[in-house]
Amino acid sequence: MLARVWSASIVGIDAVKVGVEVDVSGGLPGIVVLGLPDSAIQESRERVKATLKNAGFAFPMRKIVINLTPADLRKEGPCFDLPISVGILAASEQVNADLLGDYLFLGEVSLDGTLRAVAGVLPIAAAAEKMGITGLVLPADNAQEAAVVEGLAVYGCQHLCDVVDFLNNPGRYKPVQMDATKEMPTVAYPSADLQDVKGQAHARRALEIAAAGGHNLIFVGPPGSGKTMLARRLPGILPPLSFAESLEVTRIHSVAGLLKNRGSLVRDRPFRSPHHSASGPSLVGGGSFPRPGEISLSHAGVLFLDELTEFKRDVLEFLRQPLEDGFVTISRTKLSVMFPAQFTLVASTNPCPCGYYGDTIQQCTCSPRQREQYWAKLSGPLMDRIDLQVAVNRLKPEEITQKPTGETSTSVRQRVQEARDRAITRFQTEANLRCNAQMQSSHLQKWCKLDDASRNLLEMAIRKLGLSARASDRILKVARTIADLAAEEKLQPNHVAEAIQYRTIDRMQ
Repeated sequence: MLARVWSASIVGIDAVKVGVEVDVSGGLPGIVVLGLPDSAIQESRERVKATLKNAGFAFPMRKIVINLTPADLRKEGPCFDLPISVGILAASEQVNADLLGDYLFLGEVSLDGTLRAVAGVLPIAAAAEKMGITGLVLPADNAQEAAVVEGLAVYGCQHLCDVVDFLNNPGRYKPVQMDATKEMPTVAYPSADLQDVKGQAHARRALEIAAAGGHNLIFVGPPGSGKTMLARRLPGILPPLSFAESLEVTRIHSVAGLLKNRGSLVRDRPFRSPHHSASGPSLVGGGSFPRPGEISLSHAGVLFLDELTEFKRDVLEFLRQPLEDGFVTISRTKLSVMFPAQFTLVASTNPCPCGYYGDTIQQCTCSPRQREQYWAKLSGPLMDRIDLQVAVNRLKPEEITQKPTGETSTSVRQRVQEARDRAITRFQTEANLRCNAQMQSSHLQKWCKLDDASRNLLEMAIRKLGLSARASDRILKVARTIADLAAEEKLQPNHVAEAIQYRTIDRMQ
């Protein structure tokens, strides 16, 4: 007998409907899986066989052919355990097959029949309506994640026996109910407070501007000057994710398998800090089945690269296209996937190999040639894409011993939120703009108009600092954010002057 069960496979952060066709017929007992399955699906043959026996069902000792359609799409992961199990039960007439065409089945099964959570449920749930699916049947641990999608009946089950009972007696079960907009989890801001930072008023101001406009930022200074401490306090002054942003971030984390047993939605802005030994694929994503990398996991949040010059140059060059476009495309022979990557880059580095070039306390021991080679690891195009470049000096002895006197992260976050609200109001007609750092040239002409004094100031900076056209556009974006923080609609010369001072270490030698 033939049975067909619907499931789905993840391609990038999107879902493709997959048919699981099971044929039980005469012949030598055995299971054959067709349709480009990976090793996890091949292993499911023995796993499902043991599961059905341990759960009290009869395993048909006949020839079983399992075909995964479409046949030219590679399938991966243990999420096909449940649809294969249901298909075998339906083909052997141990379960009512009337509802199989209306529901999509996902889940890994344990040998005792318990259902285990799988990755990528939210993108599948989001695409279910386009697939013509009425509802989802999946592990209970994934139910809240899938229930975020409105208009979809989601049934969470603990055991394979629960799935069989649902198919035989659907009236006994009610779908999981959830109003995602009302049940958004509370934002868990980090305990590290900006108030703990002593001195460093210039760096604190740069952090505020970066948070308000989504601008990329680099701190340059000697060891012990507080670069890492400052960077790790940026998440505490960022505004909370909007509902749309939260859905995007949750989809990415779901595909990456980081959402299992964590509830429904990601509410905190991501903060990723990969080690400097990270490879290019780990940063941008990849693999035979492309998965998001660190830059996509940082979407709508912060990617912190500590000791930037310790990263391999070719790895850093991978950042150029995502920083400009806000997404990364990974191409393979038979498919191409795109991952969102609109993140704020925060980096830190020493000014030279020994770390003390320009330090007022300890003398630098590096030669000019060594410093030149050190900074050659950072290409000009990459530095052009970093809006705020801030020199951080070591604290004076009297500053170290004094009590912190700066503002709290809460008060700074309030100003940041107000500045972002002004930007969002300004971008009402632009669907893809959420902050000033995402503006393009056409937007700058519209919202960053300069008077004669501001224009002359910018032209002089371009000549003296040798700035590129991209760097000058970055100055205008930063100036727009500074004006928003000051609650001013028009750009003033003082806004442009402050933005210019953050471009003075484009190519430190």
